[in-house]
Amino acid sequence: MNDIPHNYRMPAEWEPHAGTWLTWPHNLETWPGQDMEQVEFDYLQIIQAITQGEHAHILIQDKPAEDELQSTLQTNGVNMSQVFLYDIPTNDSWIRDYGPNFLVREIEGCREIAINDWDFDSWGRKYKWELDDLVTSIIAEQMGFPKFKPEIVLEGGAIEVNGLGTCLTTDSCVLNPNRNDGIRRERMEEFLKNYLGVSKIIWLSGDLVGDDTDGHIDNLARFVNPTTIVCSFEEDEKDANYIGLKQNYDRLKAAKDQDGNPFQIIPLPMPGYVGSEEERLPASYANFYITNNAVLVPVYEHPNDKKALDIISPLFPERKIIPIPCKILIWGLGGIHCLTQQQPQGAISSTSKEADPSKE
Repeated sequence: MNDIPHNYRMPAEWEPHAGTWLTWPHNLETWPGQDMEQVEFDYLQIIQAITQGEHAHILIQDKPAEDELQSTLQTNGVNMSQVFLYDIPTNDSWIRDYGPNFLVREIEGCREIAINDWDFDSWGRKYKWELDDLVTSIIAEQMGFPKFKPEIVLEGGAIEVNGLGTCLTTDSCVLNPNRNDGIRRERMEEFLKNYLGVSKIIWLSGDLVGDDTDGHIDNLARFVNPTTIVCSFEEDEKDANYIGLKQNYDRLKAAKDQDGNPFQIIPLPMPGYVGSEEERLPASYANFYITNNAVLVPVYEHPNDKKALDIISPLFPERKIIPIPCKILIWGLGGIHCLTQQQPQGAISSTSKEADPSKE
């Protein structure tokens, strides 16, 4: 359906999940020069953490890959009753950007879910993307999700919501001419409001050095509750990221929510220079992922790891804080949040099967 999703909204990440969607890493070109066994080991820690509190829906390339992954998960003690594997080929593992953008609505006491199927073109046609662009429609068909098709390019890592009507995004990414032929801000706001169920959009700008997404919000600023935002902040004035991150921090300090109230803005340190002499990587502590019972926080073997964990921990008193090694994963130019996509709890409709396979 291409209709506008009336009465639907994109829920905040901390709202209850039915599960998390992932794509098992398989593209050697994504992690150039890195040990894929180490990539898989670190990725496995993400799956182990997720399955402690919800289902993990994992895409794999084909049946042989499925058999091999099943063996790997069992060998590493993953609770297989929490895991569902799908033979859906992809170009890459960044399912946050090409996977389903889930929506919810309340109908007569029932929480129904649907999805937005945004177009995906690999962050402005930078890499191969044809298989990735098909993923959401395949998942929708296999799972029976009602689907809305806005027919514009938008990645999941480019939007962040508080569940009550406010969306954070960046003009450097969403308005980039390499996405939608230079779409006007007013037109893009119409799409975001109509398809995410928001009434207020806060625009930030810029990107981290080394970021091939042109500035995804999930590296820059994240809601931790409806009224509080953590914002990446570089303390070293000589660092190349300092000016852009300070501008975003100042903009957030002046911003108001959907009801006209200010936010609490908490600066989140940066992990310094991560990468090689030739290439700096877009490492950020803001690329965390909130599960039902935990928060998975990227760490980089840097002194600021502890500072970031100490800041994030009291913001989620009901959840366990789990550090995930990302010094290798970040060579793919993405992190934990980029590799995950939450599916909220709810039924597909009052007459369809539950979107939660455990209820079948």
